[in-house]
Amino acid sequence: MLKARKIPLRMCIACRELKEKREMLRVVKNAEGKIFLDFSWKAAGRGAYICNNPECVSKLKKGRLLNKVFSCAVDDDVYTAIEEEYFGRKN
Repeated sequence: MLKARKIPLRMCIACRELKEKREMLRVVKNAEGKIFLDFSWKAAGRGAYICNNPECVSKLKKGRLLNKVFSCAVDDDVYTAIEEEYFGRKN
């Protein structure tokens, strides 16, 4: 008898919904303290997930959500870079 593969779920830090891991974006804080979008889902470091939709990406900066998740002060430059990378990739 074959076992069905368990699909990994992650919670969006903006809307708090559980979704499949591969449907979401991963934001990583690496050992050097650099925060960036990880499109490979394999970068080393602490990860946080966000829905792959513009509303949740916009909430990220408005709610300063990365500050809470990573327990540190995150510059506006980081939020802006994430938005630019996300919206640049969508177009």
